[in-house]
Amino acid sequence: MDVKEIRAQALKKIDELHPKTDRDLAELKTYFFGKNGVLTGLMKSLKVLPPEQKPQVGKDINDLRVELAGICAELEKDIHRIAIEQAINSQELDLSIDRPEHAIGSVHPLNRVRRMLTDYFVGNGYIVYDSPEIETDYYNFQALNVPPDHPARDMQDTFFINDNILLRTQTSSGQIRLMEKYKPPLKMICPGRVFRNDDDSTHSPVFHQMEGLVIDKNVTLCDLKGALDGFAKFIFGEQTQIRFRPSYFPFTEPSVEVDVSCFNCHGKGCRVCKNTGWIEILGAGMVNRKVLQNCGIDPDEYHGFAFGMGLDRITMILCAINDIKLMWENDVRFLHMFK
Repeated sequence: MDVKEIRAQALKKIDELHPKTDRDLAELKTYFFGKNGVLTGLMKSLKVLPPEQKPQVGKDINDLRVELAGICAELEKDIHRIAIEQAINSQELDLSIDRPEHAIGSVHPLNRVRRMLTDYFVGNGYIVYDSPEIETDYYNFQALNVPPDHPARDMQDTFFINDNILLRTQTSSGQIRLMEKYKPPLKMICPGRVFRNDDDSTHSPVFHQMEGLVIDKNVTLCDLKGALDGFAKFIFGEQTQIRFRPSYFPFTEPSVEVDVSCFNCHGKGCRVCKNTGWIEILGAGMVNRKVLQNCGIDPDEYHGFAFGMGLDRITMILCAINDIKLMWENDVRFLHMFK
């Protein structure tokens, strides 16, 4: 048995067949490695050799097997490469043709305003705190100085799940949870969805608020005005002025409504400000002593202010949107206006 001669014959067979398809290659592998293949026959012939020749011949047969397997592997790569090239050439792709433009989405105006305000307050040292949308009566009302028989509850048409569980009507509940968990000094904002049974062109059963809270020693109403003045100038422009009007909220005392000078007419009076020169944007005040006591904070040592704004309302003002429902209907024509 001359392994070198069989190797020469195998290589000649490869040159003659020169496989170009997977089928050709499969036939060649069968010829070499099949049940009746060349290498199989060589292995069977080992048994008739003298014992002293078997080790060397066996090694030569194995070396030939490895060599032929490597040749078949390279042939398989060449066949697949040629097939890919033929497929690409058959498609006649013209890479010089401009690709069609696809519509690109953008951030929703409400989310854009929320991110802008969040970045502003975080840049001024506030932390962002989240709280549950499904809340207990205690955190949504009682801890905020609104007991079960308080008339202020009538101002917020609440979605009750049962007598004690409800959909939060304000993100102020997050302030209570923060004050219970951490002790002063505190400086936080709590943006999120709130729910009230209200529905018209400027109100929705689901809307968004951002509430802020600062608790520390020697905090005064002047600190509140300074904080809100900086916020108003950031969002509406450096020329913006603010004014406080006395108001009432159970969880702040004193309480104020905050107006900004109209950014459209600069106080002269126009359609945007209903000819008053001012636009109401939020409510605020000094944190009520009872609220601090409910959270285990000494009201004689610590004071604080809180403010709350409707993100939907500010978005409507900035983007000149006259119906809050437009922000929820996902009308592509409306959304394209804010690309």
